Amino acid sequence: MVDSIKGAFNTTIDAASAGKPSTGIKESGFADVLKDSIQKVNSIQGEADQAIKGLSTGQVNNIHETMIAIEKANLSFNMMVQVRNKLVQAYEEIMRTQV
Repeated sequence: MVDSIKGAFNTTIDAASAGKPSTGIKESGFADVLKDSIQKVNSIQGEADQAIKGLSTGQVNNIHETMIAIEKANLSFNMMVQVRNKLVQAYEEIMRTQV
């Protein structure tokens, strides 16, 4: 039963991708997009850490830029957590569906 579903699914995907023109743009998978997003959030948090260190050591006197970097890191992290929550929620919903 499962093998017949897999075969039908693969046939549908092959048929859908057969008519798609090649754009020359490298397509990345969902995992690559997710990995890149996590790396961006990590780099933003690293920039905020550097701004905090610079302010605490006296190398940077502009507290406004430091606060902006901290809030940017906070917002990006909160957004990442919300995306993760939605992904988990979608996964749980898919697992509840009956075949």
